[in-house]
Amino acid sequence: MEWNDMLSTLEAVLFAAGEPVPAERLCLALDLEFDDMEKLVQGLKDQYAYERRGMRIVQMEDCYQMCSSPDYADQIRKAFELRKTAKLSQPALEALTIVAYYQPTTRAYVDQIRGVDSGYTMGLLLERGLIEECGRLQVIGRPHIYRTTHAFLRTFHLASLEELPPMPEFGVASQMQIEELSENRAD
Repeated sequence: MEWNDMLSTLEAVLFAAGEPVPAERLCLALDLEFDDMEKLVQGLKDQYAYERRGMRIVQMEDCYQMCSSPDYADQIRKAFELRKTAKLSQPALEALTIVAYYQPTTRAYVDQIRGVDSGYTMGLLLERGLIEECGRLQVIGRPHIYRTTHAFLRTFHLASLEELPPMPEFGVASQMQIEELSENRAD
């Protein structure tokens, strides 16, 4: 298959998926080795950037997804009459930070660190798709354990969890890091 054909195939697969596609699935679909697939993805990213296209390819850990360019967010909202999503409250940012740094973790652990009941806040984060249940802890009562999602990475413009700032010290320093993380997120 020629380079342009592979670019078109990659574009078609990512568009049709509508959600993050694992790199291994792209390698399988394109019959490519991982390094060649990464070069192909970078080629498509470069082409979109050079042509100032309305689409972008974003990487989230080992997955790729086609998304609209943030440059056109206002026009997309107008076209679909979408409201700007509400910013996360301070308690939600605190709980999300704890899950991000200590994942997988339980709600009880989030409560312990925050010093308050986080049930409502964790429910809100689940509803927004920023965290997800990823099993149960093997102790009495078998509480749910939570982790962040691809939506979390996309919202905070992170390719992987390794891009999180250094572990915060809870107190004054963590307040600044929570605010820094929230300023970097897409509205």
